[in-house]
This record gives sequence, C-alpha cells and structure tokens, in this order.
Amino acid sequence: MPRNPLRDGRDKRLPRIAGPCSLVIFGVTGDLARRKLMPAVYDLANRGLLPPGFALVGFARRDWDHEDFGRIVHDAVRANSRTEFREDVWERLSEGFRFVQGTFDDDAAFDQLKSTLDDLDTQRGTNGNHAFYLSIPPSAFPVVCEQLQRSGLDQRSDSRWRRVVIEKPFGHDLESAIELNRIVNQVFPEDSVFRIDHYLGKETVQNILALRFANQLFDPIWNSHYVDHVQITMAEDIGLGGRAGYYDGIGAARDVIQNHLMQLLALIAMEEPVSFQPRELQAEKIKVLSAVRNILPHSENTARGQYGPGWQGSEEVVGLLEEEGFSKDSTTETYAAIAVEVDSRRWAGVPFYLRTGKRLGRRVTEIALVFKRAPHLPFDQTMTDELGQNALVIRIQPDEGVTLRFGSKVPGSGMEVRDVNMDFSYGQAFTESSPEAYERLILDVLLGEPSLFPVNDEVELSWKILDPVLDEWAKSGRPDEYPAGGWGPASADEMMNRTGRSWRRP
Repeated sequence: MPRNPLRDGRDKRLPRIAGPCSLVIFGVTGDLARRKLMPAVYDLANRGLLPPGFALVGFARRDWDHEDFGRIVHDAVRANSRTEFREDVWERLSEGFRFVQGTFDDDAAFDQLKSTLDDLDTQRGTNGNHAFYLSIPPSAFPVVCEQLQRSGLDQRSDSRWRRVVIEKPFGHDLESAIELNRIVNQVFPEDSVFRIDHYLGKETVQNILALRFANQLFDPIWNSHYVDHVQITMAEDIGLGGRAGYYDGIGAARDVIQNHLMQLLALIAMEEPVSFQPRELQAEKIKVLSAVRNILPHSENTARGQYGPGWQGSEEVVGLLEEEGFSKDSTTETYAAIAVEVDSRRWAGVPFYLRTGKRLGRRVTEIALVFKRAPHLPFDQTMTDELGQNALVIRIQPDEGVTLRFGSKVPGSGMEVRDVNMDFSYGQAFTESSPEAYERLILDVLLGEPSLFPVNDEVELSWKILDPVLDEWAKSGRPDEYPAGGWGPASADEMMNRTGRSWRRP
C-alpha cells in the first residue's frame, strides 16, 4: 500500500514557508553577513520561502541610513547569491530593510531598535516575531543579551516569539562554554537559542540520516562486527593569512573538531531515533557524545602540527609563522587529529579518527567507514595484491556524494582482484542545485525548527572530550611542522601506524 504524504496533515513534499517575522543582524558589517547571511536571505525570498512582510534589520556603528544599508545588501546579494537576481523579488524584499546605528553598550540605540521593530509590527505585519542573529565575537554576547533584556526585546508570549542565533565558537573550553550558556539562557530559554553549526545545514550531512535509516542495505553492517574504523576528515588547502586575529590562540581542534567533527561523529554513531522530531534527534546525539571517550595515552593517539613553507599546487607559499599577524613563537596548531572510541554495544572497540588541517593536499570533507577484511580469501596472495579494505565514503564537500569501494575481478584470463568504486554524485543524480547551508539554517530559525542546532548538552559534552587533549598539548611545547601542500605531520601517520592502519589520501 503506498504511503500517504498527508498522513500527519502536511504534505512533506511541499516547502514550509516562514510566517510573519523579522531578522535582526548584529555584526552586519562583517564578512559573514556579506558573504553568507544577506545572500541567504535573498535566496530564500527568491525561492518564495519568506513571508510577504518579512523585514531585515541591520545593527552596527556605521553612520548609515536605511538606503545606505539597502545598497550594502544589494552589493552583497549581487556578488554572492546562489540564485539569479530578479528585480521584482529585490524590490519587494528591500521594502522591509531597516538600519539602526549604535554600539552594543548604547542604551539609546537599543531603545531605537525596539521602536523600529514595533513599527515593523505595524507597517509590515511582523506580529512581534523577531530573531536576533549575533554575528559578533562571543565576548560581546553578555552586553548584547543584557541590552535585549533591558529594552524588553527578549519578551515573548503565546502569540509571539523571540529567538537568538549564535555563531561558533561556543566557548574556548568547557568552563567558558558553561558560562556562555548561562549568560544566554538568563535571557533566552534553551528552546529559543539556535547555535549555528553551518556544516549541519549541508545537504550531504543531512543525507547521513537518509543513507542510514532509509536503506536496509547498510544497517546490518553499520557496527563493530563489520567496521574496522571510521575516519572523519575536514581538510582545507588555504592558509591563514589575514585571519590571525580570529585564529591565533584558537587552533584547529577548537575551530573544527569540537563542533563540526563531533557533530558528524554523533550522526554516524547514533542509534535510530524514535522519530525525526528535534527532541528525539538531539537525545540520540547526546547519548553518543556521552559515550565517547579518548583513547589514552594522548601522546600516542593524538597529533598536532603547524604548516611550514611549501608548495600549494604550483604556488610557493609561506608557513604560518611568516603569515601576517602571527607571532614567530606561536604554538597555535593548524592540524589536529584525535582518536576516540564510543562505548556502546554497536561501536565497542572501533576507533574513530578525527582530523582537520590547513594547507593540506586538497580541500575535502568526508566520512569514511573502513570495513574489516574478509575473514578468508580463497585466492593466491598475488591475485589480491592490489586489494584494499572495503570502504563507504560520504563526501560532504566539494564533490558531494557517496562512494562505495569494493573488490572486483580485472578483465582477462587470469584471476586478479582490484579495488573499484561505485559512485553517487549529487550533481549528476539531481537537477536541482542544493541550497546553501545558511539558507536552510536561517529558514529553520524562522520556522522554529531546531533539529539541526546543537543544544547545551552537546556543546558541553564535546568540550569534555576535547579539554584533556588540549591540556596535554599545552604542556607539550611546539606543534610538529609539516610542509604546506602535504597531508599533515609525521606524528599523524605514526599515530595510525601503531595500530596497522593508515590515513586515506582523498
């Protein structure tokens, strides 16, 4: 009997459109707002997913009026939007643009912001529904949250909502994360807090759930009986020139492993939720993160590095210590790798290797489940010389898709088995291009759909896993150097070689 898409009263094949609301962006002059947030708002409007009276409000120190702000948004949209520019969409959207000038400690500016939003409730029909996007450093969160509370902008009721959106980093360690959560939750209850991890908005990350739970093909082998180990990689080929102000003192582990890679681990290792309701998904992720433990000792199961000079393709590049803004004695790691285990019946004994780095061989993010070798191979050794381990590889970027690697006979009169790939590519399988992660996440904020946003417990559990590693590294002097364009320091290869494994070379 065919399934009825209207079983719960809504056809899930139809997109959900946000109700009356506005989005207020603090830090609207920053790079993130120009490259991602403003274009995402336009793309949502272009796809018909925003309400007719939607309003976009910018808050910054600049001496702009509403028209100046509109020109800034226009330039950002023309330069960075995913969808084509349509004048009729732009005209309708720009009618809801407003700008408020002020600093975060300026009471009058926040009073003006409240007056502006009250006017939008009347003029645009936003109905008191407002989301505040804090695209600002975490150090500014306390004063902004305090001002939102003082001016009454945090007040919600049964008929109107107020939500706050926070960009990573979610703290610097466990202690600071707990304090940050306390500050935010004093003003906004947890169900009104949306912590943005843009990786969770990517189609291929969401496809992990479909791959695992919509296909009986994979579930029986998704466990320690068949999986030898899991590798989760986020590699970038770019350096850190011009980013010293943000990155120095943060490092690769805090920047990527604590959030992006821990979330990917949770999605790969979690049990099937009762449903895909936000609370059920979050509960299963929390169970996984609660069961994650470091493989001791850290000196043998972690690696960190700092890129030196080398060649990135055909371009000769400098090392981190020669990059603008970095101290010659900086100990900030640009490469980090850790091995952890998940203490559960499904995954007992299976190591999860998480790695990230700058100035690596190529830009790629992938998850590889590497399977155990067949217990018996009825072939002569020469027949399988070139046969590796079976692997299921989920490619998150840039060539989104899934690859299954398995052994196949080479054509010819002899029996020779060699690895081949069975490949699924998003770009070839679907005609519609995937929306940008920020499109999905901003729409989910406006819809009040928290499935893709980590909650307090997830953030704090991730820091509990990472903090002991960071503490040990802090006592260990300088990171190992690796050449730009390579695949990390020798210590990372040694970390794998101790167990007879090796890193994939994507």
